[in-house]
Amino acid sequence: MSDTYTVTVNSNPAFDVDATQLTAFDAILTGQGSYHVLKDNLPYRAEITAKDFLKKTYTVSINNNTYEVHIANALGRLIKNMGFEAGVAKQVNEIKAPIPGLVLEIAVTEGQEVKENDTLLILEAMKMENTFHSPRAGTIKSIAVTKGQAVDKGQLLIEFE
Repeated sequence: MSDTYTVTVNSNPAFDVDATQLTAFDAILTGQGSYHVLKDNLPYRAEITAKDFLKKTYTVSINNNTYEVHIANALGRLIKNMGFEAGVAKQVNEIKAPIPGLVLEIAVTEGQEVKENDTLLILEAMKMENTFHSPRAGTIKSIAVTKGQAVDKGQLLIEFE
């Protein structure tokens, strides 16, 4: 694999940067995520304000202008060309019981908007309480169980829209 990176800024056409260009880049770290950059003898103040390593995206502020930057290496480009996305999770549309148990509490209602990690329900199994959290943001389409109901392994508990 080559040492060439494909960079996209604010969804504009991508450009390639190679290792030689990176070594010639004149930047000095001035603080956590902050840099002093010289380009064509002009000074710039750059700061990385947000980053998502799995998606290889960064929000960069340069002299108070904000840019969304996506950086792909050779492996990332190959994975994308094969039709896969690195770091993209499968969309979860339903929650099923991993083991037999008893529904102790249902913390949501049908039609309710939930955020990732919101509590959905509590299932007692093997004398332990298991709290199920939302794997993603979304809307509750249906709740297939009721409080106090015994459930089998693999039984549908909650479905998302």
